[in-house]
Amino acid sequence: MAVLYSKGMNKKPTPTQEEVDKNYAFFKKELPALLKDHKGEFALIKSQHIEGCFETFERAFFAGKEKFKDNQFSVQEITEESVDLGSMSVCAVF
Repeated sequence: MAVLYSKGMNKKPTPTQEEVDKNYAFFKKELPALLKDHKGEFALIKSQHIEGCFETFERAFFAGKEKFKDNQFSVQEITEESVDLGSMSVCAVF
């Protein structure tokens, strides 16, 4: 599950689809290593770099909001089967 900060939340910029695609490709490459120690957690990704792994989506998401004021980050669940949500990846419901 890739989820990005949506423009409708606090009226801040949404990550570009290019950034989404780059982060997802990076995540897929790193997935085997992440599964060893972080299976079931959520990775916070910024500019093709793992910024941290969190026990819940909410913790990863809000850590990203707090750390990256430009909202250019993504959150990906660390599971054996990664899913690229494409344009749906800009949705977050709270």
